Amino acid sequence: MAFYKSFPKRSDKSVYPQWEDITLTEEEERAVERTCQEENNKLMTQCLEDAEKLLVAKGLKGYETSLTQIATALFEKRASHVAYWKEEKAKEKFDRS
Repeated sequence: MAFYKSFPKRSDKSVYPQWEDITLTEEEERAVERTCQEENNKLMTQCLEDAEKLLVAKGLKGYETSLTQIATALFEKRASHVAYWKEEKAKEKFDRS
């Protein structure tokens, strides 16, 4: 199923915007998903490193479960979701049209 997003397009003829659907091609979707995955992998690595630094700074035991839980919490706060990336790509296409 193709990803699409609707954007308001202003008109001189009406005070109400016309909604324009922007659809990503399958190739665009896959490219966005690859980029998102790469960025999220980098982000998770940074989160693991930050979690390890936090454990050391606070003198906590560096059990793998603690490290993973902290990293996961950081990741959930920081990570962008695939839908966000796809919406951004759709907005980029909309702005070009």
